[in-house]
Amino acid sequence: MDGLVTLFSDPAVWAALLTLVVMEIVLGIDNLIFISILSNKLPPEQRQKARRTGIALALIMRLGLLTTIAWLVGLTAPVIDLGFQGAPGPHGEPSFETQFSWRDLILIAGGLFLVWKATKEIHHNVDPSPAQSVFGGDEAKGVAGKAALSFGAAIVQILLLDLVFSIDSILTAVGMTDHLPIMVVAVISAVVVMLVAADPLANFINQNPTVVMLALGFLLMIGVVLIADGFGVHVPKGYIYVAMAFSAGVEALNIWARKRRERAEALAAEGG
Repeated sequence: MDGLVTLFSDPAVWAALLTLVVMEIVLGIDNLIFISILSNKLPPEQRQKARRTGIALALIMRLGLLTTIAWLVGLTAPVIDLGFQGAPGPHGEPSFETQFSWRDLILIAGGLFLVWKATKEIHHNVDPSPAQSVFGGDEAKGVAGKAALSFGAAIVQILLLDLVFSIDSILTAVGMTDHLPIMVVAVISAVVVMLVAADPLANFINQNPTVVMLALGFLLMIGVVLIADGFGVHVPKGYIYVAMAFSAGVEALNIWARKRRERAEALAAEGG
């Protein structure tokens, strides 16, 4: 206890904690968008339960990974070597890695899953016809042409992406601080924010169909970035989140303009 008091009496520790909390919240946006889109495919009475279950699983997974930091850091050690060098980059370095760690393989697998899932959901939105579920059985067409999904299938898919995002999140935390209590507080704070934001975000996405396509586009981009990261091509996260924020801002203006136009048309109809 005295050690914790001493630790948190250092202003540098509070600065690191604040920075890490913000970073964890930003990294959790990807996870939250996926959970929101997937939960909206469930019957209305199961959506909140699925979101809370998915976020609870993310918290348990992240806290569990924090207890095995030595093992987690070991995931960055190469386990596969293809034995050749990638084409040289502009400064003579290989343009992509040919040695892959377990972290790289997990990121590539998660990225491929995210690209597949986002592409599949975009197809359902463009051509909302019944399709065979990857988990077996026919997916019944839901409200507004959305394919229905079983609760178990939704949790399995959320769990798979929770694993990928959790490893990325915890490795980021390990790279920013050596103090386990700071990591734990940052992770719990970020997950609490996700829990609070989950229902409003999911409801907003559900009520604005154009936002669904934008969010799926985000997931598609994030999947490609995960694959690139697994191959050693590191895209600065700042570029990704600035692009997402800009796109979301443009879409917000479109929604605002559409609502004002609908209001004006309604007033004109009443006056006529």
